[in-house]
Amino acid sequence: MADQFTVDRLWPDPEQGLDLDAAFRDLVLPAPPDARRVLVATNMVTTVDGRAQRMGTAEGLSGRADRRLMRLYRVAYDAVGSGVGTLRATDFWSTLPQDLAQRRAEKGRPPQPLSVVIAGSGPVPTDRRWFGWDQPRLLVVGAQSPLASGEMRMPAGTDLLVAPTDYPEPGWVADQLAERGIGSLLLEGGPTTNAAFLAAGCLDELYWTVGARVLATEALPMLTAIRGGSPFADAPREATLVSAHRFESELFLRYRFESELFLRYRFEAVSDGG
Repeated sequence: MADQFTVDRLWPDPEQGLDLDAAFRDLVLPAPPDARRVLVATNMVTTVDGRAQRMGTAEGLSGRADRRLMRLYRVAYDAVGSGVGTLRATDFWSTLPQDLAQRRAEKGRPPQPLSVVIAGSGPVPTDRRWFGWDQPRLLVVGAQSPLASGEMRMPAGTDLLVAPTDYPEPGWVADQLAERGIGSLLLEGGPTTNAAFLAAGCLDELYWTVGARVLATEALPMLTAIRGGSPFADAPREATLVSAHRFESELFLRYRFESELFLRYRFEAVSDGG
């Protein structure tokens, strides 16, 4: 049985003493601004001073309630994705526990979301546990990847999608997922992948947990600086607060980038990001 956590809803319609699972049970997703592509959101945790990594990973930045909330977010999405940097650093797990998998199945959906890893043209650590979990998996690689050329052997049970460019462009990835019948993608990092999707105009929502900790280090924020200069430096990207919840001293925030503000930018990563 899942642990129970009590949260306060701060916005909208403030209310105290809500069960976390009940508060997020029926997460309603908006329609994507472009009906031809996948709805994309990212879910990140940072410290109070905005750091998204501690010793190279997000471990220890938040508590057990946030980890449960991460799984609750996954229930609503068709696919859960990450850059290859996360796979290299900590493995990448995107499975749901039995109770949440059953909740999806009861609604006629696959018990587990499609798990997606986006890599460039560098080596992919195929020894990670991600390649062996009982979950549909899709690995997206660049045109020069050793997996694309056959220099590396693809583990069984994982679909391979090869991009026409050295690094899969976010817009192309979103279009390819839509062609496979995927309607929504939840990114769970890392900061380089988040920045690429934002720069390409392919990020619709942001789920942000503010953990009650401070690092005061040079660790990465939830989005890295956009290579070649940010198009938002002089005209910041606007977002709307959708909801705010509190668990003890942690905040669970949800922001939406309004469709009329979307501008499409081509983002070409010059390195293999995560």
